[in-house]
Amino acid sequence: MSNAKVKSAATQPGALKKNSVSVLGVFGPKADMRALMRLSSGRVKEVKTGSRVASGTVVAIDEHGIMLRQSGQTKRITIPGS
Repeated sequence: MSNAKVKSAATQPGALKKNSVSVLGVFGPKADMRALMRLSSGRVKEVKTGSRVASGTVVAIDEHGIMLRQSGQTKRITIPGS
């Protein structure tokens, strides 16, 4: 793949909202998946099921993103572009 194609595939303007939590990617075996999350502060953190982040708890991770429980509600946060 040429450098121009890689750059085009890797950059998606507006894909990450500045003041919210985003999932950058997931990795690891299905039984122990981890995710890289960009927090609203801009900090990047590696998380696993049970991790506390953004005043919530990661309750599941799959190939599409994470499930985050906050204030008794669970929401899916997907990887941008997936």
